[in-house]
Amino acid sequence: MSKHKAKGIDSAILHQAFIDSFKKLNPKVLIKNPVIFVVEIGFFLTLLLTVYPAIFSKAETNLRVFNAIICFILFVTVLFANFAEAIAEGRGKAQADSLKKTRKNTVANLLKSDGTITQVDAGSLKKGDIVIVNTGELIPNDGVVIEGIASVDESAITGESAPVVKEAGGDFSSVTGGTRVVSDKIKVKISVSAGESFLDKMINLVEGAERKKTPNEIALNTVLVGLTLIFLVVIVTLFPMGLYVGVQLPLSTLIALLVCLIPTTIGGLLSAIGIAGMDRVNKFNVIAMSGKAVETCGDINTIILDKTGTITFGNRLASEFIPVEGVSKKDIIEYSVISSLKDLTPEGRSIVELGKKFECILDEKDYEKAEFLEFSAQTKTSGINLTDGRKVRKGSGSSIKKFVEEQNGTVPKDLDEIVDRVSRLGGTPLVLAVNNKVLGVIYLKDTVKPGLKERFDNIRKMGIKTIMCTGDNPLTAETIAREAGIDEFVAECTPEQKIEVIKREQAQGKLIAMTGDGTNDAPALAQADVGIAMNSGTTAAKEAANMVDLDSDPTKILEVVEIGKQLLITRGALTTFSIANDVAKYFAIIPAMFIVAIPQMEILNIMKLSSPVSAIVSALIFNAIIIPLLVPIALRGVSYKPMKIEIMLLKNLAIYGVGGILAPFVGIKLIDMIITPMLRALGME
Repeated sequence: MSKHKAKGIDSAILHQAFIDSFKKLNPKVLIKNPVIFVVEIGFFLTLLLTVYPAIFSKAETNLRVFNAIICFILFVTVLFANFAEAIAEGRGKAQADSLKKTRKNTVANLLKSDGTITQVDAGSLKKGDIVIVNTGELIPNDGVVIEGIASVDESAITGESAPVVKEAGGDFSSVTGGTRVVSDKIKVKISVSAGESFLDKMINLVEGAERKKTPNEIALNTVLVGLTLIFLVVIVTLFPMGLYVGVQLPLSTLIALLVCLIPTTIGGLLSAIGIAGMDRVNKFNVIAMSGKAVETCGDINTIILDKTGTITFGNRLASEFIPVEGVSKKDIIEYSVISSLKDLTPEGRSIVELGKKFECILDEKDYEKAEFLEFSAQTKTSGINLTDGRKVRKGSGSSIKKFVEEQNGTVPKDLDEIVDRVSRLGGTPLVLAVNNKVLGVIYLKDTVKPGLKERFDNIRKMGIKTIMCTGDNPLTAETIAREAGIDEFVAECTPEQKIEVIKREQAQGKLIAMTGDGTNDAPALAQADVGIAMNSGTTAAKEAANMVDLDSDPTKILEVVEIGKQLLITRGALTTFSIANDVAKYFAIIPAMFIVAIPQMEILNIMKLSSPVSAIVSALIFNAIIIPLLVPIALRGVSYKPMKIEIMLLKNLAIYGVGGILAPFVGIKLIDMIITPMLRALGME
């Protein structure tokens, strides 16, 4: 699966969509789309009238050719509507086919209760079975690593070539069936039954096998059915009204009017819009467990984000050496580097690199006999004991204070002020001491990811609130929030507090989206209206969420929300365009029907169409061809820029509302000019 933008539709998809368009003519299939089903009924009736023109009225005996033309156009209309849906489904099926190639008949090394290993078919594995996966072997099904550590190639699922490390315990123990172990050996406990793997769910979802209509889609479909019934009543009443004024309206004309006035355009595109929305999410390597989740993203009011790894890179790197009063900067730089020579953590490496910028370059060989002390959770310090008896320590302010006091030293008066200043800047103060003397503070900075501030500004323009939840102290949290452009933050936040934040926002009638990857995130992911779990995370997190990010990028939530917005905007814009079309079609057909008996209706013939027959046929042709012309917009989505919803509504009303009225006037007139000579040649003018 690609995480890049959708490529052009290839010929194979087009060919299959053409075939599927005819398969969907089956009334049992088409009845799921009531509006287009009505058009198909109209096609069958006009087909009957083409064969037996006088079946309902002898006055229509000479309308065989006219009936045939109407019948053909209605057939093409249904075909175009089916094609729009088939082309959207085709892209999903293409993705599903590529995933199916990943799903192979795999042999699993099943570990029995007596300790023996037997090879079995992966399809026979049950939930709770334990398997051994060696280097080069495929993981037979979804599970959890319970022993060992290994590099796993997940490119078949995520598209990323770089292997990821999976190990027992923690938040990176979950493995996906169909991925390959490229180094070492792991023991995996199977967490799903056969056919229920993540890969199986992906295949079902992307090919549309489990696509269910979303609540908004159902609601809109209900409105479309209601409009269709209203226009049906109107058309039925037109026949006696025509007789009253001395006009016997042919059945084919009434059918043509009905098809033109009911919302056939949006009816033909509605399913395609929903399927394309799911497809756009998939293109970003996010698997949505339902269309409802994608749709809900469009209504999101609040986004809850973690700080580390989402807003910031998560690696605290040395940014500055700050000596206390009475200590030279040269001394704090030198001892900082000495304490970090054998510190292989990102923080330690960054201290050495920063020291090099100040021309403090030390030879590690000179300190080979020194005793390096790794960071301890008990002492909250690390450091080095030199051969001459000097003890160099770096750690939190409180721990270094305790160390110095134990050495009968004194704490400098300005230390707390420096520590507080670094914290206010959003950094982590790492205090450095040698024996009983504090030398100063190493400023470790967690950098905000570039471009995030601008993206949060765009989110804000859409009326969406952002909340950062972090375990950092309030000072650090405030600084990071200000730098990133976050609306609100919760410092020293526990998993329980995160749920409280979600419930608080929901109590105000807001819809919440959040990301997470750990087991402790699972309750919050389940509580949120949209929960996005990282593929690298635990099984519990992925089961609680309704979306899974295959790239394990927490910032992906911003793209998903934008896609959800685009889905709703696209559906609304094309619905507006479809209904606005009816206004122009009214001015085309109604005057054509009654102008002979009621000459005064000439005033409504503002298009100046050549004849009643041409008017009806032109309107019907436009009604048909507008569907495939709008398919690219339905698949791609309406382009938009982040802005307030009121401004966006007015903008789309201007484009798709006014445009929906004007386009038929131009289109129907052009079609009239083209077909008039043809109709004359057929003796219908």
